[in-house]
Amino acid sequence: MQRRWIATDFGDLDVFSEVEAVVPEPEHGEVTLEIRAAGMNPADYKHVASGSDRSQLPIAVGYEVAGIITAVGPDTEIASGGGRVGDEVIAFRVQGGYASALTVPAKDVFAKPEALGFAEAANLLLAATTASEMLHVTKVAPGDTIVLHGASGAVGVSVLQQAKLMGARVVGTASESSFETVRRFGGHPVAYGEGLEGRLHDAAAEGFAAALDAVGTDEAVDASLALVTDRARIVTIAALARATADGFVAIGGSMPASAAYRNSVRAHLIGLAASGRLVVPIARTYPLDDARAALEFLSSQHPGGKLALIPEQ
Repeated sequence: MQRRWIATDFGDLDVFSEVEAVVPEPEHGEVTLEIRAAGMNPADYKHVASGSDRSQLPIAVGYEVAGIITAVGPDTEIASGGGRVGDEVIAFRVQGGYASALTVPAKDVFAKPEALGFAEAANLLLAATTASEMLHVTKVAPGDTIVLHGASGAVGVSVLQQAKLMGARVVGTASESSFETVRRFGGHPVAYGEGLEGRLHDAAAEGFAAALDAVGTDEAVDASLALVTDRARIVTIAALARATADGFVAIGGSMPASAAYRNSVRAHLIGLAASGRLVVPIARTYPLDDARAALEFLSSQHPGGKLALIPEQ
């Protein structure tokens, strides 16, 4: 028997429970992983908090993991090729990553770069693929200056790094306590709050080619609309209602076009991480048994980096 976390209902964190589970043997096109780290993301609890389709219950929690292959289905290769028992791998996107072991589609499994620890590897792809899509849909190009709302968060930090590699300049909103994080990854920090639009204008007299919103506040959206005239070059991952009302772009992992794009760039982003050009700051790790406490911290604090769950071996 293995352990995993599920949400038994929709609602707050008290609906999350750790249970015993039988991990099925892998069939054709599948591999079984011993999980060494499970990545943690706000989507893990937000999808449970906002859900309503009770036919989905119970929900296995967690979308990305890193671990070791323990079994391979017949005539099966992982997405990066090969895949043998004992190989260290990354898996995204999966269902039920908060677990000690998991059988997953081999098409979602990639060799883990030696440069990444398990905690970093388990937290690479959800944020990085989201960031990549934000830059893609807004057509960010070398020489562009862009505004990024929520620059010190996980998605924001990945945007900063990927935009720098592209040759774009990023002005990023953050709290003053997070300015050093924004600077560390190549951005120019600006404090959010009253007067934001004016401070952003002062930070980029050349104007902004695009706006990327990773926080979803009305303040962020209003500033984006005021500073970027082409609404096709404004994107949000958090203000879907405003995007519909104001006619700019919203993306999300559950949208077919977003899922297809994010799947298509996984190998490229792993390559960037392997070469040290894309890093994943880790703030804390927690034992798998403490997932609810970790989610409480994730949902109520600014961790200053990613969190990972570490099953006992």
